[in-house]
Amino acid sequence: MTSPRTLFAAFNLSPKKQLGQNFLSDPSTAEMIVSRSGISKEDIVLEIGAGLGALTVPLALAAEKVFAVEKDINLVPLLKSELLAKNINNVDIINENILEIDIERAAAKHGRKIFVIGNLPYNISSQVLIRLIIQRSYVSRAVLMFQKELSERICAKPGGKDYGRISVMLRYCSDISKIADVKASLFFPKPKIDSQIIEIRFKESPDFPVDDEKFFFRVIKAAFGKRRKTLKNSLSGSELGIDAQTAVLALNSAGIDPVRRAETLTVEEFVKLSNVIPKSAG
Repeated sequence: MTSPRTLFAAFNLSPKKQLGQNFLSDPSTAEMIVSRSGISKEDIVLEIGAGLGALTVPLALAAEKVFAVEKDINLVPLLKSELLAKNINNVDIINENILEIDIERAAAKHGRKIFVIGNLPYNISSQVLIRLIIQRSYVSRAVLMFQKELSERICAKPGGKDYGRISVMLRYCSDISKIADVKASLFFPKPKIDSQIIEIRFKESPDFPVDDEKFFFRVIKAAFGKRRKTLKNSLSGSELGIDAQTAVLALNSAGIDPVRRAETLTVEEFVKLSNVIPKSAG
């Protein structure tokens, strides 16, 4: 791969801080990521934030097809030049915002689930994860790189300050594992924080199914909306539109002490709670 610094100089461009652009500059790391992802020639891959092609090239060599999504129009010519230099022709470059990509359509077109991979900018990481959760019936698994502090929150277990809304949503419908650490020094420009790569394997069905999944996600959001407060107070003052008495009745019915906080609840407890809160609420 051509170094990011060289490419930017050749095209008279510079990384855009507002887009959270940090480009992997070590080819061996890119190859390691693809290798540990277990991608095969039967996989249809959706790459988030293709950038300058550091991951795109080894992905294309390993997979059947790669849809390389890159929002920054200025990077598309650089990406095309890298693919042309390697004589790669199984990559479609999509110059769009990943949050507007129709994953269902891509999966339907190829008759199989999509494998998602990418280095996610901090400012849209949560939005991308929520979108993948909602569309998970069309996604086999995802291998995603995050800043280390965000990765730790995503992987967090109940009881700690890192455990939050995204932690619960992901644990409800997937198995999460860390597959690699990536030093900040391997990026250009160098970020302040190291990164981690995690694998998200979506379950065919949740271990603890809910009556209404959309409502379940609303309950989680409400519970963590004011995470310093007790569940009774956070739920009763939320968008669910329930009063304190209704919140206490629901919590007691689910076997949850109303003075507990959201960060102490397991996925199973959140499911029980969602199933007993009146669905007319909110």
